[in-house]
Amino acid sequence: MHSSILIIRLSAIGDVVMASPLPAVLRARWPQVRITWLVEPQAASLVARHPGVDRVVVWPKAQWRSWLRGFRWIRLGRDVVRLRRELRSERHDLALDLQGLLKSGVFAWLSGARERVGLGSREGSHLLMTRVVPRGGDIRRIGSEYRHLAEALGLDVGDFWMQVGLSDDDRQVASGLARAHPQGYLVACPFTTRPQKHWVESAWGRLAVRLQEQFGTRLVLLGGPGDREAAERIAAQAGDAVDNRVGETSLTEAAAVISRARLLVGVDTGLTHMGPAFNVPTVALFGSTCPYLYTGRDNTVVIYHDLPCAPCKRNPTCQGRFDCMTGITVDEVLGKVDALLPHRETSA
Repeated sequence: MHSSILIIRLSAIGDVVMASPLPAVLRARWPQVRITWLVEPQAASLVARHPGVDRVVVWPKAQWRSWLRGFRWIRLGRDVVRLRRELRSERHDLALDLQGLLKSGVFAWLSGARERVGLGSREGSHLLMTRVVPRGGDIRRIGSEYRHLAEALGLDVGDFWMQVGLSDDDRQVASGLARAHPQGYLVACPFTTRPQKHWVESAWGRLAVRLQEQFGTRLVLLGGPGDREAAERIAAQAGDAVDNRVGETSLTEAAAVISRARLLVGVDTGLTHMGPAFNVPTVALFGSTCPYLYTGRDNTVVIYHDLPCAPCKRNPTCQGRFDCMTGITVDEVLGKVDALLPHRETSA
């Protein structure tokens, strides 16, 4: 019987979304349990309003790095003590280290939890755990390693649906966008951290034009401030077929916009994973990575060309050609869209 559980998944955005079914599964087993989530600032908003999370503790990673580089040992030490005190204030009896790294293992140890379970612990973090669960599960399924951990703990995983909490302000942003698109809108999430995961910019422009011709709806571009230049190039190619909102929304505002979309098309990025989280029809484009082919949702389709070099993950061997992504055609994507949105509309 557990009364207080600490979940440690610090980043990245996509992994936090894919781990989001765990609180509901834990609470189904122990209805009165209090759940705390330790996370980095950029992903904190995703769990701040999660219906199964009682408390969020934020690790200020960038601040700690700044103090470390500036040799501000006393300031860093004080904040380590502060974080330790904050983690221990709940008296956790179970800590789940989903990251499996040394830093996350140290946080699990600092929490004082008497039982510490690490998922695929490495970098020596296994020495800080009371139990290590090897990474496993069906890699074709989204969030399979977190589902595997839950099963290893003897929990009933059920449907294991992802959850993203939204505020009233987030929903108001989405409502405003919906009013600007009375015919409905589609969403594109073209941007991520590594070039080998990107689709061709010109293909996004052509796709937007074709979608507007077929469905009478515009393609809303979503992304972060660092994606603005690429988004502007896509918008310049597509003209009125694109509504460029890149850099204009917070992470949870973007999630709310996705929740009201008729369809999402995206690459392997955290925003794309929110399509199945909100049960929005989704076409996901994968190449250098293929973390899942199955989401449990009948309205999610993954396009993945299983080339001999794929998935290369962080080590491309194609000298920058990225054949796995450039080989995906606009017609191929439109074929999947047609299957998900059979009720066509014609533009005026």
